[in-house]
Amino acid sequence: MYSIDLNCDMGESYGPFIVGNDQAILPYITSANIACGFHAGDPAVMEQTLIMALEHQVKIGAHPGLLDLQGFGRRNMDISPREVYQIVVYQMGALQAFVTALGGEMNHVKPHGALYNMAAKDKKLAQAIAEAVYKVNPNWTLYGLAGSHLVHEGEKIGLSIAHEVFADRTYQRDGSLTPRSHPQALINDENQAIAQVVSMIKEGKVIALTGEEVSMQADTLCIHGDGAHALVFAELIRRKLAEEEIQVR
Repeated sequence: MYSIDLNCDMGESYGPFIVGNDQAILPYITSANIACGFHAGDPAVMEQTLIMALEHQVKIGAHPGLLDLQGFGRRNMDISPREVYQIVVYQMGALQAFVTALGGEMNHVKPHGALYNMAAKDKKLAQAIAEAVYKVNPNWTLYGLAGSHLVHEGEKIGLSIAHEVFADRTYQRDGSLTPRSHPQALINDENQAIAQVVSMIKEGKVIALTGEEVSMQADTLCIHGDGAHALVFAELIRRKLAEEEIQVR
C-alpha cells in the first residue's frame, strides 16, 4: 500500500494568540513544523502551537529559518555554512526546550523558506544543516526537498531523511521548486494540485513547468496552512488520498 506523511508549517505568528488555520488543520496532518523565532514565531506562539500539536498527537518538528522577520525568511542571504550551523542549532534548542517542558518528544527538523531552498542547491549549506541536526540528536529525521543536496547530505551523515514534495508548487526540470517570484510558481487549481500529489506518490514523477517528466520520491507532503483555502484543501487532500488508497501516516 502507498503511504505519505502530511506536514504543515505552523506557529508562524506573534503574540498571545494563534493566527491562521493552525488549530483547524491539525486534525488532518501527521507532522507539524513549528517556527522557532527567526523568520516567525515567538516564545508564546511556540508554546501554544506545541500544546495544540501534542493534543492532536502529531509529530513535532523544528522549522528553523533565516533571521529575516520582515521578509518572512524568504529572501536569500549571504551566509556562511558555519553561520547556518549556528542558527540551526540555536533554533532547534529553543523549540526542544519547550518540547521537553511539555513532556513531548521532537521527531524532525525541516528548514524554512530561503534557507530550505538555498540548502537544496548548495552542498556546503546542506552539510551544515545536516551536521547541526546530527550533533544535537542523530535520531531526528531531516525533511528536505526531494532529491536535493539537503536530503543527500542528511543521508550521508547518518540521519533518517524524508523526501518532501509540494501539492501547491510547480517544479523545474532539475527538480527544484519554481521561485515564488515566477507567475506560475503556485498551483491554485485544487484538482491540478491533487493530481500532482497522486502522481508523485503512486508514479514517482512530476511534470515540470517546462513539460519534462521528473523523477520524484515522495515521503512527506507539505500542506501550506497560510493559504486562503488551506483548510478546504486539507480536507480535500485527505479525502482524495483515501479514495486512492494512500495511507496517511
